Amino acid sequence: MPMTAVLQAQPPMSTADALALFDSLEPVDLDFMMGRWVGAGFDTHHPMDGLLETFGWYGKAFVTPDDVHPLLFRRGGSVVSISPRLMPMGLLWKVRLPRSALLNALSLPLKFALRTRRARARVRMMEHRGKVSATMIYDDLPIHDVFRKFDDATVLGAMDLKGMPQPFFFQLRREGA
Repeated sequence: MPMTAVLQAQPPMSTADALALFDSLEPVDLDFMMGRWVGAGFDTHHPMDGLLETFGWYGKAFVTPDDVHPLLFRRGGSVVSISPRLMPMGLLWKVRLPRSALLNALSLPLKFALRTRRARARVRMMEHRGKVSATMIYDDLPIHDVFRKFDDATVLGAMDLKGMPQPFFFQLRREGA
């Protein structure tokens, strides 16, 4: 079975199992990450599992190493870049919000208010858990997203937020792949 099929079909797993999987994957370089990526959850029973999807998360866009749009969301029929600067990331993992279409609808004004054209992150090669791999660094938040390769079109991401006791995992698939 191709690795991508394993990724898409994976049932919820423990953080320890997700870390073991993450550690088994190969690192990626900066060139590999360039382009637009569609995001999806990777369930590890983390308090943030499913939250981004509830708000209409689309993915991420890597334009250059210094110009990364870390949060793309669907707004109506389009995809917009949202500034994470004012997002209460520390609160989002501490409070389990209900996942519902109503919550997504209520977030529309917030998506409009936080919309930005400026890139709000950059990507660098950094060491994490013993391997040097492409790592997205948020401009305004103490967050690093580290990426490991499933296949030529799919990566597993591990969000490392300062103060969060366990990583938040997600997957990205190259747009159009």
